[in-house]
Amino acid sequence: MKPYRFLTPALLEVEAASRFYESNQSGLGRAFLDEIDATVQRILANPEAWQVLEDGIRRCRLKRFPYGIIYTRLEDGTVLIVSVMHLHRRPSSWQENLKSDADGSDL
Repeated sequence: MKPYRFLTPALLEVEAASRFYESNQSGLGRAFLDEIDATVQRILANPEAWQVLEDGIRRCRLKRFPYGIIYTRLEDGTVLIVSVMHLHRRPSSWQENLKSDADGSDL
């Protein structure tokens, strides 16, 4: 399996969304995290299959929740998850994660 990693802001987005869903319904936060895992596995299985947003940046939608995983592939083949964003809010917010993450120098 190909390696992957999250930018720090993307991890924070996952944590915030999971807490939100869990606060609304017990177990829903865990279901969200499971859906994130399943979507990452879909990306890893076929990283070129999902919608291109910009040069080298793609989006794969979650099936159950209104979120998308924004990602790119680095030269070594690693999938870098840039953002896990709500699809009905600020569509270009993922670009801020590229600027704010200390690991962004890999791009």
